[in-house]
Amino acid sequence: MKGEFVPPWLELLLSTQFFNTCTSHHNSPRNECNLFCIDCQAPEAAFCYYCRSCHHSSHRVIQIRRSSYHDVVKVSELEDILDISNVQTYVINSARVVFLNERPQLRGCGVLAIKSSPSSLSSYNCETCSRVLLDAFRFCSLGCNLIGIKNDVETVVANDGIAHNDKDIKIDGSNGTANTNGTGKGIEICGNNGTIANTGNEDEICSDASKNKEILSSTRVVRHRRKGIPRRAPFF
Repeated sequence: MKGEFVPPWLELLLSTQFFNTCTSHHNSPRNECNLFCIDCQAPEAAFCYYCRSCHHSSHRVIQIRRSSYHDVVKVSELEDILDISNVQTYVINSARVVFLNERPQLRGCGVLAIKSSPSSLSSYNCETCSRVLLDAFRFCSLGCNLIGIKNDVETVVANDGIAHNDKDIKIDGSNGTANTNGTGKGIEICGNNGTIANTGNEDEICSDASKNKEILSSTRVVRHRRKGIPRRAPFF
């Protein structure tokens, strides 16, 4: 998943609560809501087996499964519709799956355990929650992957803004003048005394700086050093 290719249904999938009893088929044996439709993206995204046959027979549907009370999805159901190359995969019941969201870590896990572990230098960790990974992946779940994508996009936008501001500021190394639009207007730094002005003409500010320097030099107190070392007059 890249920033510009994140599907709109992904956040809905990650925020949906599955395995509740279907209110429409309360008395049916297979009434747990463990299915998700990619095409509909309805507010009530989770539905059961009977709802699929009634309303989603021709839609793309993925099945959510459980592993240690956490939601997982088979890789075979996601690899054609979503790039999961950066997410750690696990083999559960002979099927390769990925976790939907970040899992809570036990005490002593995560960053503290990584720092204290002797093999921390060779281990792989999730870039979002710092969970130790089995292989060289960046994230432990789809949720952490989505957070990482958003952080990458914010970093790129921030760097572009800084680069854009740097292009607007022009610096003249000969006289120490910096202006934002190249016309002598804007923020300017003149002379060696660090005079800063927001608006105005470049020549006027530099001339003011030279006048200030002349005034300081004219009002400087001139101190004469004593000539020689005073000596006592001889007695005759």
